[in-house]
Amino acid sequence: MGKALRGLAGWASQRKLLLTSLLLITLGIGMVIGTLVSDRAAASRATPAGAALLTIPDPVRLSSVFASIVSQIEPAVVNISTTQYVQRPHQRGRRMPSPFGDFFFDGPDEGPEAEQSLGSGVIVDPAGFIITNKHVIDGASRIQVTLNGDPNHYAARVIGTDDETDLAVIKIDARHPLPVARMGNSDGVQVGDWVLAFGSPFGLQSSVTAGIISAKNRSSVSRKQFQRFLQTDAPINPGNSGGPLVNMAGQVIGINTAIYTGSHGFEGVGFALPSNTASQVYNQIVTHGRVIRGSIGISFNEEHSSNPVTLRELGAPYGIIVEGVRPGSPAARAGLRPGDVIIALDGRPVRTGSDLVDPIAQTAIGSRVRVEYLRDGKRYQAQVEVADREKIFPYLAAPADQDRGNEQEHSGPSLGLAVQEIAPEQASRLGLSHPEGVIVRDVQPGSFADDVGLDRGDVIVEINRVPVNSLADYRRELSRVRPGQDILFKVLRRADDQMLTVFLAGQMPEEK
Repeated sequence: MGKALRGLAGWASQRKLLLTSLLLITLGIGMVIGTLVSDRAAASRATPAGAALLTIPDPVRLSSVFASIVSQIEPAVVNISTTQYVQRPHQRGRRMPSPFGDFFFDGPDEGPEAEQSLGSGVIVDPAGFIITNKHVIDGASRIQVTLNGDPNHYAARVIGTDDETDLAVIKIDARHPLPVARMGNSDGVQVGDWVLAFGSPFGLQSSVTAGIISAKNRSSVSRKQFQRFLQTDAPINPGNSGGPLVNMAGQVIGINTAIYTGSHGFEGVGFALPSNTASQVYNQIVTHGRVIRGSIGISFNEEHSSNPVTLRELGAPYGIIVEGVRPGSPAARAGLRPGDVIIALDGRPVRTGSDLVDPIAQTAIGSRVRVEYLRDGKRYQAQVEVADREKIFPYLAAPADQDRGNEQEHSGPSLGLAVQEIAPEQASRLGLSHPEGVIVRDVQPGSFADDVGLDRGDVIVEINRVPVNSLADYRRELSRVRPGQDILFKVLRRADDQMLTVFLAGQMPEEK
């Protein structure tokens, strides 16, 4: 019986081998025949000159990882254009690069100078909340956002800004849920990781570049305490500021903020603020309208504290040397003095300024932290209350107060338009049979009115299909249009020897 089974198994094995051999031979013959047929087909399509026509092969899919990430993130990346007004002499047509990588374009020579800047942003909430850089929208009288593949220009309002990290949160009302980008955990980023940088370099919307993380925790780039950057060689150019830096999981791990350049272009070194910092700032802005950071009221110089000779003479193996204590601050009330060396915070060693400042800044106001310090070689402890940093150091709030002042100055939906009623003699000069509408007396350069195409001397006779016969009619109809809603002007415009009827439209600017 056993011999029969073994014989049967041997026969099956030989049969399997034979079938496999026949299959391989058949495939080989098929490939040869296919090649011959293809060559003959190409030869049959030879030109009269004897040259064979070139054939286009089937597309070959290379690595699709980048393409997959782009399809996820690109819809959430926006182009941001802003308008600022400055009063200073200039020359027409200059293009001025910002040190942070955004271009500013001069406006006309007469009247207030309108500067327009270009930047990027990333949508993080379907309701239209966008993270960008503060310097992209700083001082803007008007902010417009363009979505990928959407011809509309959406007016944006500022929710809040943070000077310490150069971040800002703005919002648009698109009247429908918007695509968002997922925020990642920047603590997991490693040097050498692949990343993609999204944005609108030089105003070229929906651009993507690739590179790697070159370094982490770069603090020497900025003097700001809370700016420690991810460094990347993914090309970041003027206009990329505020766009996302994305990992291979399709998550935002940084906000493109600055470039290191001598030519105002990409030179292989770009910097992005880590996403963990951006998320913390965003959460505070949308909750409180500003970033609230804790402080105990001390001042120090990290360079001085890193001098081993100084530390050795003070009897400390490491730590932060207190150089100043704010009068009346929590540190002063707890008994800390200049010359003390803080070596631990809540039991964790303090070796750098970040080890001390970051945990305190993130501690809830009114909570207490345990500070261990050395004085004259002896170790002490103190329970120190955490207070609002801006209240201890009021000068740190100056940029935010200045921003609020600008917003108040430009409060309300400003069209940048001055009109007046038409006198009978004006109607006669314009060729109108009777006074109707209101005449445009002035248009502010770079304003909403300028953008939609209104010009000095135009006669507005309708707003949203409602006749306008007086200044009262004009004001009434404008008051009915809410920020973000469409507005349509019917305008009579003198051109040579005839009066044209022109329709101009846009979205009502957001209140600021």
